[in-house]
Amino acid sequence: MNTHTMRTQASDATSIKLSFASAHEVHLGLENAVNTLIASAAQDRRCGIRVTRHEPGAYTVALDDSVPFGETHEDVAA
Repeated sequence: MNTHTMRTQASDATSIKLSFASAHEVHLGLENAVNTLIASAAQDRRCGIRVTRHEPGAYTVALDDSVPFGETHEDVAA
C-alpha cells in the first residue's frame, strides 16, 4: 500500500500551495516547489520567490515582485 501524505496545489503558474502531514516531508517538498518556480522566474527575470509558512505544515511558494530576481525569501504569516 502506497500512502502519500504531502498535498500540493498549484493555484496558478506563479504560486504553489503545499500541505504536509509530517515534518520530514517539508524540506523536500519546499525544495521541489521552489525549483518548479525557478523556471517560471527565469523566463522574465523580474522577480524572486517567497516561501510563506502559514501554520505548521501549510506553506505557499510564490513568485514575488518584492523579492529580487535570483533570491528566495522566507516568511512566517502572523
